[in-house]
Amino acid sequence: MHIVVCVKLVPDPEAAFSMFKIDEQAKTVVPAPGLPWVMSPFDEQAVEAALRIREQQPGTRISVMTLGPEAARNALKHGLAMGADDGVLLADAAFGGGDGYTTAYALAAAIRKLGGCDLVLTGRQAADWDAGVVGAGIAELLGVPVISFARQVQIEGGAVRVERVLDDGTEIVEASLPALVTVSNELGAARAPS
Repeated sequence: MHIVVCVKLVPDPEAAFSMFKIDEQAKTVVPAPGLPWVMSPFDEQAVEAALRIREQQPGTRISVMTLGPEAARNALKHGLAMGADDGVLLADAAFGGGDGYTTAYALAAAIRKLGGCDLVLTGRQAADWDAGVVGAGIAELLGVPVISFARQVQIEGGAVRVERVLDDGTEIVEASLPALVTVSNELGAARAPS
């Protein structure tokens, strides 16, 4: 089994608001020098879900993938330190300023170039813009089913079985593989990198 986990490098969500400035002319947020950048905590949950699957399915290969500048390599290093097997960095100036669709398009193309996979995991959203659309976009572009807001992910035979979070409880959903699952913080604490 091969799992691809899409991750993103974001400004540390615990950073003080004073570390951000607004460029009034460009209408953009400008992080102050020295602002720490980390893997999005929701994506850490997705890596943790992949590692839990591998514990139940020995021999599972986990690839972490990210799109961004050379500094995004740090998100890959974090995923590798958590236990992923390999990393893929998509770095090109053409990706700068892209939206959710262009990000999903590039990630889906890279997954295809890897030869596909059995399962794609993403965080439910990125901790910087909170849009939560890239995971579903990747699934649409790959033509695979998507299950969102997972708090538990299991592989049973040729299917993924997900307990997903709802406003008033949970539900169990299954989809045949290959599939994409967005992982919620209700999965529980992610392991610390070694």
